[in-house]
Amino acid sequence: MTKKFLRLVFLVLISATLAKAQTAEVSVALSEQFFDALLDAIFKNFNAPEFPLAKNNSDFKIQDSAFRIRREQLPASSFRKTNFTVGNETRFEILNTESEVLNSKPAVCNETIRLRREVNDVKTAVRFRDGKIHAPIAFSGSYNPPLVGCIDFQGWAETHIDLEYDRQNRKLVGRVRVLSVNLGGVTNLASGVLSRLVQSSIDKKINPVEIIQIDKLSFAVPIQNAGGSLKMRASGVRHEINNGVFNVHIAYEFLK
Repeated sequence: MTKKFLRLVFLVLISATLAKAQTAEVSVALSEQFFDALLDAIFKNFNAPEFPLAKNNSDFKIQDSAFRIRREQLPASSFRKTNFTVGNETRFEILNTESEVLNSKPAVCNETIRLRREVNDVKTAVRFRDGKIHAPIAFSGSYNPPLVGCIDFQGWAETHIDLEYDRQNRKLVGRVRVLSVNLGGVTNLASGVLSRLVQSSIDKKINPVEIIQIDKLSFAVPIQNAGGSLKMRASGVRHEINNGVFNVHIAYEFLK
């Protein structure tokens, strides 16, 4: 009875050793220079990524009825419409009559945010510092607040990227977290609202960012003179962030 038990234990240990031997980990180091070259190629060969300004957020949604001008509410005096400052110039438009106010049509304004490679010496980039992923994002865009007119703006957002492994979908994903927004070309009056709109747009339109899809890393290795191929199935992923380097460790299982 004792010999049978020892034999069973021995077989279990051998099986565990073989299973471990058929598992391996591949490590890939991605440097900041790699991401700089990747971003250069994207902005050089493709149109700049662009998405709508997130105005449908409940915090920023502007009801048309709140700004609807009714004839009986018009004062006798003229109305003055002031555009926000663009550069160092403030533009004014005087609407002198009721008909001009009632019949005036807003100019077409493409309310979008466009990612830029660089704005005011700040480049869109990926940086690895102190175990965190820092990602300054440069952008430009336009906004058309009611009764004001189209505003062109530009700036950059300071962001962190938090990584997590989605086990259900077998993906390593990142979530961009906006820490601050720095705007240029607008007055302080518009800066607060626009900063929140830009932050909301990045949160809604960029997140989540797919970093690695595990299933796409699986492949087969043909074994010469053996009559078959060995399948390498990616079974998991983990990451490390060092100063200047992003290390990705991919676990593989070897299957027939």
